[in-house]
Amino acid sequence: MVIHLPRQRGAIALGSILLLTSCDSRIAPSSAARGHDVAAVTVSGGAYTFENFELGAAPGTVCPGSTGCTNGAAEPMIRADATGTFYVSSELGLSSGTLAWKSTDGGLHYTALQSPNQISQSAGGVAPGGGDTDLSTAPQANANGIHNVYVASLSLANVTVSTSQDGGTSWSKDVLSATVPGDDREWIAADQATKVCVSYHDIATFNIDVNCSFDAGASFTQLGTAIDVAHAFLLDDNEIGNLAIDPNSHAIYQVFSGIANAAEAALPTSFHAVWIGVSRDGGQSFTDHAVYVNPNTTVSYGHQFVNVSIDRAGTVYVVYSDDHNLFYSFSTDGGQTWTGPIQINQSPSATAIMPWSVACAPGQLNVVWYGTSFFNAGTAPDNYPASAAWYVFFAQNATATGAGSAFTQVAATPVVHFGGVCEGGISCTGNRDLFDDFGVAVSPTTGLASITYSDDQPGNTGSDDHTAIATQTAGPTICAGT
Repeated sequence: MVIHLPRQRGAIALGSILLLTSCDSRIAPSSAARGHDVAAVTVSGGAYTFENFELGAAPGTVCPGSTGCTNGAAEPMIRADATGTFYVSSELGLSSGTLAWKSTDGGLHYTALQSPNQISQSAGGVAPGGGDTDLSTAPQANANGIHNVYVASLSLANVTVSTSQDGGTSWSKDVLSATVPGDDREWIAADQATKVCVSYHDIATFNIDVNCSFDAGASFTQLGTAIDVAHAFLLDDNEIGNLAIDPNSHAIYQVFSGIANAAEAALPTSFHAVWIGVSRDGGQSFTDHAVYVNPNTTVSYGHQFVNVSIDRAGTVYVVYSDDHNLFYSFSTDGGQTWTGPIQINQSPSATAIMPWSVACAPGQLNVVWYGTSFFNAGTAPDNYPASAAWYVFFAQNATATGAGSAFTQVAATPVVHFGGVCEGGISCTGNRDLFDDFGVAVSPTTGLASITYSDDQPGNTGSDDHTAIATQTAGPTICAGT
């Protein structure tokens, strides 16, 4: 959502804030009568099977199987806690709030929760947030034996972090979670039982700030910056990716794309470099490392979004798209050196955008993305023809750190969109029905995946946009038994 663009050289902070506030507010409400089936739709490919269904907006609605399984949210995120409970959040737009769901049966059914941040969900909602949403679960249980759930959302003026310490039954809010006000595209990651950190762009400097809380999100008192002094040339030329914390080493990883060196700051150069900021002091300071620098300066990885995940051995995986193909690199030494890029997508996904990943046991990696069989190297997805059919693709590699290893790839959903897909935030002139990101998580108890995604079918319009689920019910797994 919002802007997701490099800061213009020489632009003043006021101009940036005005640009941000000009964005739409923004998700068109969907109709409960638009004709969606309340039953799940089964999609099978090879050994894999996924159950697909829409989620319900009203608290207490269980989907699939209810006539209330309809919503008007988009751009969702998902995580699983250590017990195998899945949590999903999805945004309704600036000042309109966030929807949330949970599943305690491995993703087969999801129950709608009270909104993490809406003041009056039943009346349509007013909220201190509702923009870009991200979600995290604590790796360790709290004093009551429950894993805290954190939902971050954006108000532009600041970042709102909502915390549930009772499994999503109730929420507390900190509407000033960012210590630097005036913000864009926040991310969130949890550590231990009560530590949680957020990252975001501040509009004044376009730095990537990282704030940490040690009291379950009640207050954020620690501020670090992911772009270190040696790489200050990246300040005006970067696009933020997500934030992740290794629960074993407690190292914090912030990924982003940008230019490659200081000389390029004065040139019209694409974001042909992928970077990662690494903190080993709990988020107080970061050291930046290049993940991959493409020698072709016209290639750009500045698309929504560079993604990082970590397996149980501490191997770090970064997944990134050049707007047509999808690649990953991995590091076994805490982000200092990298192997890659290694292409992930294969036919029939000739184009692959908006990736998300989840890693588990050593070497095990699941990746999802929006993909289509249409491909034109000289055409951005924004300008793809109406015949381009987009699906959610799922790929799995059980030996992702092994030389010559391969992914098994399947489509996990029916068609979710036809035509162009714009990734330029508020600069978009084309279709934004798929918005900017979506996610996948894996149950550590079953090893099966659950994917949450945006879908504008059957009408292929913004008024049909909604958040849906694809839960794996058969096929190879990761995590379980390890």
